[in-house]
Amino acid sequence: MFLEPQNRIEGKHSAGSIEVICGCMFSGKTEELIRRLRRAAIAKQNVEIFKPSIDTRYDDEDVVSHNKTAIRSTPVQFASDIILLSGDSDVVGIDEAQFFDEDIVEVAQKLANSGKRVIVAGLDMDSNGKPFGPMPYLLAIAEFVTKLHAICTISGSLASFSYRLTDTESTVEVGEKEAYEARNRKYFFEGLNEKKKKK
Repeated sequence: MFLEPQNRIEGKHSAGSIEVICGCMFSGKTEELIRRLRRAAIAKQNVEIFKPSIDTRYDDEDVVSHNKTAIRSTPVQFASDIILLSGDSDVVGIDEAQFFDEDIVEVAQKLANSGKRVIVAGLDMDSNGKPFGPMPYLLAIAEFVTKLHAICTISGSLASFSYRLTDTESTVEVGEKEAYEARNRKYFFEGLNEKKKKK
């Protein structure tokens, strides 16, 4: 479990920082993001949360985990909007960062450089097992990285991959258990190979 350095809780910081929470589908990324943001709010820090407007799976506005834990957020279409909307916040949370345009990297840098604590959550790999959008760059510039794992639906072992159950070839397909399942490396690549044989 990630524990904040004490000076982060007490608000005695000015350097700013970037934390990235990553992993596959159903690994608990949003749950961990919400946990950290709630702790910051308990510490009486001003918190703002953003998500891409494309993500309307559970709610049009709130950030909601698979376990239905929710927190108020502001949906935005472009990453650059976050800078204007974050105002005088101490902590900025960003969910589903992989769906944002590449400007999210510069946005995170600017926010952190202005003294804010930036907490970003997102898929590190897409359903083809490739680095997803801006996430590799966010991981590279972050001070703190937490990689979470789900449980493989086939073997019951730790899972790092998001296997798409549908035949859609688009990189971005917002979905839930009807469209994805967590798999370990063996069963993820076995599944991809099966799909290739069917084509």
